[in-house]
Amino acid sequence: MNDLQSSEYGEYRFAGAIASKYLTKRGLSLADYEGAAWVKDRAMADKVADAMLEWALSKGATSFCHLFQPMGATLRHGQTGCVQLTMLRFGKDGLPTWKFDGDDLLQGETDGSSYPSGGLRATHTAGGYLTVDPESAPYVRDDVMYIPACFVSYTGYALDEKTPLKRAVQACSKEGTRLLKLMGYETSGLVVNIGLEQEFFLIPRDAYFKRPDLQFSGRTVLGKFPARGQEACDHYMAPMFTGNAPLECVKDVQRQCFKLGIPLLTRHREVAPNQYEFAPLFGAVAVQTDQNLEVMRILEETAPKYGLAALLQEKPFTGVNGSGKHNNWSIGTKDGVNLLNVGQITKASGNDMIFPVVMSAIVSAVDTYGDLMRMAIASPGNDFRLGAMEAPPSVISTYLGEQMTKYLESFRDGSFKAYDPTTTPISLGADDLPVITAPAEDRNRTSPFPYGGHRFEFRAVGSSQNVSTVNTVLATMCAKQFKVIADRIEAGEKPDAVAQSLLKEHMKAVFNGNGYDPEWPAQADKLGLAHIDSGIDSIKCMTKEKNMAMFEEMNVLKREECAARETVMLENYVGLVEVEAGVMIDMVNQHIIPSVTKAGLGPSVEAQLKDGVVMVEEALEAIHKADDAATQGALARTLRLETMINLRKVCDDAEAKTPAGMWTLATIKELLFVDTNHTKFNNNYPN
Repeated sequence: MNDLQSSEYGEYRFAGAIASKYLTKRGLSLADYEGAAWVKDRAMADKVADAMLEWALSKGATSFCHLFQPMGATLRHGQTGCVQLTMLRFGKDGLPTWKFDGDDLLQGETDGSSYPSGGLRATHTAGGYLTVDPESAPYVRDDVMYIPACFVSYTGYALDEKTPLKRAVQACSKEGTRLLKLMGYETSGLVVNIGLEQEFFLIPRDAYFKRPDLQFSGRTVLGKFPARGQEACDHYMAPMFTGNAPLECVKDVQRQCFKLGIPLLTRHREVAPNQYEFAPLFGAVAVQTDQNLEVMRILEETAPKYGLAALLQEKPFTGVNGSGKHNNWSIGTKDGVNLLNVGQITKASGNDMIFPVVMSAIVSAVDTYGDLMRMAIASPGNDFRLGAMEAPPSVISTYLGEQMTKYLESFRDGSFKAYDPTTTPISLGADDLPVITAPAEDRNRTSPFPYGGHRFEFRAVGSSQNVSTVNTVLATMCAKQFKVIADRIEAGEKPDAVAQSLLKEHMKAVFNGNGYDPEWPAQADKLGLAHIDSGIDSIKCMTKEKNMAMFEEMNVLKREECAARETVMLENYVGLVEVEAGVMIDMVNQHIIPSVTKAGLGPSVEAQLKDGVVMVEEALEAIHKADDAATQGALARTLRLETMINLRKVCDDAEAKTPAGMWTLATIKELLFVDTNHTKFNNNYPN
């Protein structure tokens, strides 16, 4: 559809011109709505709710819900929770009418004890309450108006991922605005912006249903790899086959997102066969996080229409690249000035000292709180991805590039001049081709947190993750370092002297080399950088004293909330490994042993398989007997990365020797290469 006026794009989100049309009927302006004063004014809230009701009904909604982000939601569809309530009521006369008012909009309630809470809630203390997030606009899908919300307990503890993020952004704004004011630049507040690159796999749905491991855990726990993988790099950025199911699915997802006002800018193939990526335009962190979760949900719901299954786990297949979610991150003023854009911030403030001070805060934050950054990316799937020549290593550092590094080193050493990055013209050698302008710095895809000119990119984030925790950490640690600098300035030190001292202490966190170099981790250890290979060990950094003190000082998380989140992450890891191990046992007993027996591979192969199953079962039993989540997590990691891998080798060797017709599980060959089998798309794909 080329006619944007009749496309319905953007009309299913209550924002901008769409919202304004309904608000003005009730005497409210768009500024009234976006300013969010209505959340504390019952009369205004009634008017906003009435406007939303009229709009929602016009889009086919008959119900509403507060949509929240439970902790530990890795396997949960959409990684969200909601209670859908009809807006239909019957009057005393028995006739139907519609009701949705300020009370309905502002607050909801649900059971707080049936979601992972890390001990913050229990069955006898189960109160949990929902409230609208006015920053993130409601939207309509099917017959439901979804209202993005925050979720807290009866005692005020955050039971979700979003509430700490909102607190962290507020802390970053408060301390950053204070610092800028001390340097002569007054602004009404700061915002955190992100843009997320979402990677995923699409596989044939009929083969998916022949893989219990993919259905239950999202990854293959066994399977011989075929003769072809990604050796030729032929899948990356290649055109998607016109008329094939994957392209039609991706186009459908985009159309649905455009209706919701989600600007999915790019779509392309990724490195591995069957792997793809979406990326939107950047925007406010809370909004972008909500929209990313909705994109993931839409993708999972749309794929079956095209005979496909969408895989969002980080490492569905051994032997090819896994999936990430690059978190492009920046801080700006509410007026649109990017603090990481040296030209913008210098022009707006008239002070060329602000940029190096901000950079010193970020560099020092990476060095001081690198362990928290590692914790934030400790999704179970990243166990198989970090440092595997497809994602940054488990060492936390930042890449700044040669020009930026030299500039900050010169500034650190007392020689100050304004940063003026030099771009490079590149001639292609043919007169009729334009000259390309290369940016100041090259791209370093091996760094977990490279500076890309006007933004940093947290490249180590896992594809399945809700990025609220990731961005809570980034915003909080920057807020803390802004405060450190502001406190010292107020105590009488000069801004440049404070920034120089921070760079002298923390510039070690800058690494512009090859993060895949096998010698780099040992070098990083000597420098004292955060280097934590084990996801379980990194999770336990949440309750380090310095980290809890930072969260508490910034009013982002209380100590009890930190401890609860650590417990939830550990339990989530253990629970997923239990699923993987259990399904592996079933697959070996119900499929592989019967197949090798039928193929006549001999009693020795059967014995190896049975012995491997016993070892996995014993490891599971040891986990169940452990007294605490940390011990269980350590045992689960060993089971996953050693015991199960040993059994997988036996299984894969057996598959290589078993005639194809006797192997009852879908093979990796059958799961991959859906985009190159030239199957013509039609509307009769199995649902």
